Amino acid sequence: MNVEDTQVTPLIFRAATFAATKHSKQYRGSATGEKVPYITHPLRVAAALAEHGVTDEATLAAALLHDTLEDTTATYEELVKEFGSEVADVVAELTDAPGLTSAEGKAAQAKKAPHMSWRAKLVKVADKIDNVASVVDAPWKDAAKHGYVETAERVVEACGDITHAEMKVTFAATAATTRAALA
Repeated sequence: MNVEDTQVTPLIFRAATFAATKHSKQYRGSATGEKVPYITHPLRVAAALAEHGVTDEATLAAALLHDTLEDTTATYEELVKEFGSEVADVVAELTDAPGLTSAEGKAAQAKKAPHMSWRAKLVKVADKIDNVASVVDAPWKDAAKHGYVETAERVVEACGDITHAEMKVTFAATAATTRAALA
């Protein structure tokens, strides 16, 4: 299955629109100074899931929304109202606790990963695939890039067995490619 075979349901379309609106003024930087619209990240996460055969619309909607509670003004209550508790609960599972340092947040992700729902684990692995692939172009020091890859590996490993297990193979290949590019 590939992303072209995934049906864009009204729920998925609404989630994409909501995420695009909430992330509209956010950008990811690059080593070249280019400002990349942030919405490209949630779109790539959802696309990675679809490319690995995930067709569950709640999972795909949660992938599109996965950073809205953490990085925008969206609230859990708003997500419940717009998308239902099934989607909102997955997004909440994927949201780091506020006030944590970057290191604390990453440690908390690895600790929380084994206890997440199957939907949250799928989104988390797809998120790490995209983030690790993107880290090469991040405007960070090399030590931070290497550190991110190592942390992502711990989080993905902590997810344990997941449906669509080939996603973990894709993650491992992405991490290896990124490490080679950083060498």
